[in-house]
Amino acid sequence: MKKLSKTKQIILIVLIALVAAAGILFGAKRIVAASKKTEQLTYRVRKETYENVIEIAGTVSAAKEQKLQAKNDGSVVEVFVKEGDSVKKGDVLLQVDDTTQVYNLAKLDYDLASTRITGATRQIQLMEVQRASLVQKVNDCKIVATFDGVIASWDADVGDYLEAKDSIGTLVDKSYLTAKVEVAETDVSKLRVGQKVQFTFPAYSGTVEGYVVSFPAIGETTSRGATVVKATVRIDDVPDAILPNFSFTGKIQITEPETKLVVERYAIGHEKGESFVEVVERGGQTKKISVEVEPYSIEYVNVLSGLQGGEILKAQVDASKSGRMNVNKRGQNTKNSNNRPSGGGFSGPPPGF
Repeated sequence: MKKLSKTKQIILIVLIALVAAAGILFGAKRIVAASKKTEQLTYRVRKETYENVIEIAGTVSAAKEQKLQAKNDGSVVEVFVKEGDSVKKGDVLLQVDDTTQVYNLAKLDYDLASTRITGATRQIQLMEVQRASLVQKVNDCKIVATFDGVIASWDADVGDYLEAKDSIGTLVDKSYLTAKVEVAETDVSKLRVGQKVQFTFPAYSGTVEGYVVSFPAIGETTSRGATVVKATVRIDDVPDAILPNFSFTGKIQITEPETKLVVERYAIGHEKGESFVEVVERGGQTKKISVEVEPYSIEYVNVLSGLQGGEILKAQVDASKSGRMNVNKRGQNTKNSNNRPSGGGFSGPPPGF
């Protein structure tokens, strides 16, 4: 093999040196660019609320409801109420013609009075039983309120002819409202009587507070194949805008909401076993502060001390190269597919700011 001439050797050496220098320069530029990218990244410390709740939905029912129905055939001779009226227990709402019933009762009373003078004891007893039946028939010609409430619906006027069991309206007691709500079998162990419930109604702008009244000691299977327990919840202070049969969504509060300070873990630096952050101040200067943190999710940490919330923090590591945090430390949480703690009602940080 021919040896390269001295000139060619020099040229080859120069080319190799240039390639090496270019490689070094390119690598240095990448390191500087990555460093600048990290320096430019900032993260805001945010206040987030964790809610340990059970989500519910349903429709509310009146405390009591009476279907107003005729008990006897007859013509309506008096109407004492109209829709929307408030009534008391025992108030007569409607009177059906009772002429025949009153006559039969009066005739029996006349016969009974005569029998008490000359009749046998057994005969008097039978007539007294008959009288109780006739008194009931007279009473059945009236429709009477069985509790204090409001006439929610009414459809009867003087002169109408009613047949037994004809429905003419509804009486409701709206002093409180209740609802049956489905609770999944996995959440039943968290239920307690008296737990606070927050209701949201499409017909009402705010939230309404209630509580858990009771729940059975046995589950049931829904048409969807899910096993649930139907708990009873109640609202005592009912806004005027909320009526029976209105729909709602809501939350049974298992524990009081917790407010946490959260920030991406890339804003946390570590030095000599201690955690720190660099707070970016107005003039662009940074202030180093020691902090105590715990894992909040794969991408976030909960700041336990050192910060108040709202601070802008300088990035300490490039998120694209740092990999994922091992969360086997104090404050470990179960994660879902969105890298956030799972569980009913969790309100975790969004993927970006």
